Amino acid sequence: MGRGEMAMTDNRHPDMHCDVCDNSTRVPGYGEQIAVLQAHWGYGARHDGERYRVRMCETCFFMALSYLRQERRIHHLFDDAPQHDDHDFGRIARDDYWADS
Repeated sequence: MGRGEMAMTDNRHPDMHCDVCDNSTRVPGYGEQIAVLQAHWGYGARHDGERYRVRMCETCFFMALSYLRQERRIHHLFDDAPQHDDHDFGRIARDDYWADS
């Protein structure tokens, strides 16, 4: 692909930006690397009919995840059962480089 074609491709697919910090989510040579926090609240929920989507860069995603881990620890601080290690909190796969699991 020639230089002009790459520029044209970049113009058709502008950089996506993090909704939190407004930085680009594009990793040079690897494309977009983005996390999405979303919700669609249905009947009976306090926020019935509302939809949310927050696109985040890697840094902001892990800051948000860290906050949620801390909240989880606080909510279970005085539980009788021992607390689990929260290092894997939210992780559903590891070493899944091709997103095939």
